Amino acid sequence: MSGRDPADEIGAGVLSRAAAVVYWFLVVEVLLVLTTAPALVLVLFLAGGAGNAPLIGLCFLPVGPALSAAVFAWRVFLTDRDLAPARHFLRGYRLNWLDVLRWWAPAVLLLTVVGFTLGNLGLAGVPAAYGVLLLLVAVGVLVWASNALVLSSALSLRARDTARLASYYLGARPASAFGALSLVVAAGGLVALTSDWVLVLLASPFTLVLLRNAEPVLRDATERFTA
Repeated sequence: MSGRDPADEIGAGVLSRAAAVVYWFLVVEVLLVLTTAPALVLVLFLAGGAGNAPLIGLCFLPVGPALSAAVFAWRVFLTDRDLAPARHFLRGYRLNWLDVLRWWAPAVLLLTVVGFTLGNLGLAGVPAAYGVLLLLVAVGVLVWASNALVLSSALSLRARDTARLASYYLGARPASAFGALSLVVAAGGLVALTSDWVLVLLASPFTLVLLRNAEPVLRDATERFTA
């Protein structure tokens, strides 16, 4: 018997397809919140002081694998959609959590150091220009991490290869890098104007946009660096 067509499960009607899309967004969002909830709750109690930056950094360690699982699930959504987003999310989490942590942990550590330093610039009497430089470093790390996240979610790579490719594609695919930069700025603006919880509740569509933005990177990496 031939393989089942996912469209048979969703249905051919416009309303059924629209409902399936909404279902995907809701399920991926709920799973993102659930897999990061313990850490996010701790952030609520730790926020408010620069001295808590190291502990806040530890709280963000589970975020990387969760985002990776969402990207993994969205790849299925874009290519072979069905009505089992939870299964794809959990499979992506199981397959990629360790590979993601191998580069995500150093990135979080660097961002933690930057955040701690920025929070204590006034006490150290450091010129404001130094703070701007640190902010640019943080943005650069986040843009690089967006490449690394998509690559490690879709391909089986060693951590050092993920790091090198993520750096390489910053220059090789500048349009994708600019798109990732736009997402970082949009996320920062959203937090500044509303609340960090608004960003959490929009994590599902953000990860989908992140994947769509990185499609040229992923396509080129798949063609050139995998068998």
